[in-house]
Amino acid sequence: MRDVEPRQTISDEYLRQQQELHRNPNYGVASIGYAPIVKQLLQQFGARSLADYGAGKCNLRRKLEELGASGFEYLPYDPAFPEYGEPRPADLVCCIDVLEHIEPDFLENVLLDLKGIVRKYGFLTIHTGPAMKHLADGRNAHLIQRPASWWLPILCRHFEVIHLQGSPGGFWVVVVPQADGQGGQAAPS
Repeated sequence: MRDVEPRQTISDEYLRQQQELHRNPNYGVASIGYAPIVKQLLQQFGARSLADYGAGKCNLRRKLEELGASGFEYLPYDPAFPEYGEPRPADLVCCIDVLEHIEPDFLENVLLDLKGIVRKYGFLTIHTGPAMKHLADGRNAHLIQRPASWWLPILCRHFEVIHLQGSPGGFWVVVVPQADGQGGQAAPS
């Protein structure tokens, strides 16, 4: 449970649109393709917990189970699924194909949420171009379509990027909390 009031990360209208989009079985499936990388990161980092920020229908958990990944606590969070509860800290925090869907006015709050739950490592994927899906109001489902050169300075305000990898249509990063204490862990003495 949090000591402070949760910060707003989504408008009521956009939340309704996201809940509607999630009724489509083909919406929110990007995590399936990244599951092999996530499995490798779980093993490499010895992570005992995985927070799936923007979990949608928990496709990442299902695919990880299919791939034989085990021995970790799965902690989903998605505002479109209030039954998951609030974001919870974990050894590995995954945020797959989420950040480009965030309303620009709430991006900073989402990044602060992520910063607050990354105990050890974060795995963030960002698509930089348009989505194939559109919202009911006609907008592209990717509300933020910006290149990596725009995203990286923003991410570096909150995390230390330890790995950057291009991917079709975007990029992914592995991040850790900032060593100066800004990223959620104590500064070294």
